[in-house]
Amino acid sequence: MHSAPSTFWQTSRFAIDLAQPQVMGIVNVTPDSFSDGGQHAGPHAALRHCEQLLRDGAHILDIGGESTRPGSPPLPLQEELARVLPVLREGVRLGVPVSVDTYKSAVMQAALDLGADIVNDIWALRQSGAADVVAQHGSCGVCLMHMHGEPATMQLHPMQADAVPQVLHFLQQSALDLQGLGVDSARIVLDPGIGFGKTVEQNFALLARQRELLAAGRPLLAGWSRKSSLGAVSGLDVGQRLLPSVAAALLAVEQGARIVRVHDVRETVAALAVWQAMDAQRPVATAH
Repeated sequence: MHSAPSTFWQTSRFAIDLAQPQVMGIVNVTPDSFSDGGQHAGPHAALRHCEQLLRDGAHILDIGGESTRPGSPPLPLQEELARVLPVLREGVRLGVPVSVDTYKSAVMQAALDLGADIVNDIWALRQSGAADVVAQHGSCGVCLMHMHGEPATMQLHPMQADAVPQVLHFLQQSALDLQGLGVDSARIVLDPGIGFGKTVEQNFALLARQRELLAAGRPLLAGWSRKSSLGAVSGLDVGQRLLPSVAAALLAVEQGARIVRVHDVRETVAALAVWQAMDAQRPVATAH
């Protein structure tokens, strides 16, 4: 088999089998996210969306209350808690791993107290208290993402030079730092942070050379869905980026990603079924 060896992502309630690619469905409980802001803003609408994503084949739900699109302002803590916790409280009853998309330690703690399985942090636990919350929990999964700069200004001053070794170094170091706090490596997944302070060319370099990032030793999560780089090469507005998004998710899996974070779950799951049928027929590599 050409795909990465079978491995598990240990989370609060589930050991997620990454032998097959996993689809993480995006649940934005926000009025201002770049592609679906306001569509699922209330708890009831967001929960209905969770249920629909599961019917569409999502393996993991990723619930977030703060937009981190380029240029977005920070959200006050109490407002984020008010958006996210009612959805998480019900979401953890749906029988699948539930992730909270936040960089605030207080939101992480509240989500884990409600039974959330995964902390998905664009800041890779660099904000005050975040790493301690994850370390003290003992079993939650965590996704550490690379971001250059911060959401408000990251696209004004993107990375310089070759992004791939810089991203790899950051992800390796972030994982090692967390393991130094006693977090088992099986709990850690890494995300190159497509679109977070990178040029269009750098984003596609991270896709073309994504296998180089596997040197960090942990499974990769790829989040290409509806991103502006797809618009830059396709000429399509954000609401029209279904096909480029599915193509990017497939390419990310082909390049070794084990989790894809997407808005369009049904279409991505269908496309991955085709990829898996092909992958199952690859000749088994033999040692020389």
